[in-house]
Amino acid sequence: MTIRLGFQIPDFSYGTDVSKLFPTVIAQAQEAEAAGFDAVFLMDHFYQLPMLGSPDQPMLEAYTALGALATATESVQLGTLVTGNTYRNPALLAKIITTLDVVSSGRAVLGIGTGWFELEHDQLGFEFGTFTDRFNRLDEALEIILPMIKGERPTFEGKWYRAREAMAEPRFRDHIPLLIGGSGEKKTIPLAARHFDHLNIIAGFDELPAKMAAVQRSCEAIGRDPATLETTMLLTALASQNVSADQIPDAMSQRMVAGSPESIAEQIKTKVLDAGVGGVTMNIPGYTPGVIADVGAALRTVFDG
Repeated sequence: MTIRLGFQIPDFSYGTDVSKLFPTVIAQAQEAEAAGFDAVFLMDHFYQLPMLGSPDQPMLEAYTALGALATATESVQLGTLVTGNTYRNPALLAKIITTLDVVSSGRAVLGIGTGWFELEHDQLGFEFGTFTDRFNRLDEALEIILPMIKGERPTFEGKWYRAREAMAEPRFRDHIPLLIGGSGEKKTIPLAARHFDHLNIIAGFDELPAKMAAVQRSCEAIGRDPATLETTMLLTALASQNVSADQIPDAMSQRMVAGSPESIAEQIKTKVLDAGVGGVTMNIPGYTPGVIADVGAALRTVFDG
């Protein structure tokens, strides 16, 4: 697994008829693939997030959409950023991700987190609980998911979940890459060090050196080489010749870059890569054909240079 450059599709509001919605999603994924992005991610939400729009805006179920994207792409890795553990039984999730791996010929990435959007839980009937509850549930879920995707048949009895010789067949690979998102230094980063291949850091530019130091401490505490835990930062890019970095709202200044593709690439180099983070996963609001390709080309120059 190598993800230095990921592309996230966080919304499906394109101002078009619903019949043109998914073709637009496919177009973005195919453009990202052609531009050399390593992975395409969808959010695992059922309602649009409050920072992006109103709850009733279009939102596709992630794994159904990823299965369709698997047939429309050839090489790009596919996953969620990230699956809300609270939304699915862990054995079911293991079956879903191994199926996606088969459908995509070995391109699935299992991104997973605790879940956090309370409105979805309340309205759709998922138990929310406290942050500690959700983190404990994730710990239990991994006791079932991780063995299953390796071909083992776990038996587990916990407070939240249980399974008896659970199996997931067929499987395309013995190891599906594991990704977790977040930046908590007490729980998320140590969990990433113990179990995961990739940590997608959700934090501001000014926090990145401290987060990378926490990654190193957590890995070294368990005898893991920190270089074996890949890292990216999640950010938003406003890709336009008519927008500059100094026009970014203060509230978004630590998680957003803006300007021409070349300017965006330079900002990412100085603010993210130079802080020790291995790469970026970005979203680009709206969809104008060609913009993803231009940004990808500029970033590939930075990564490959």
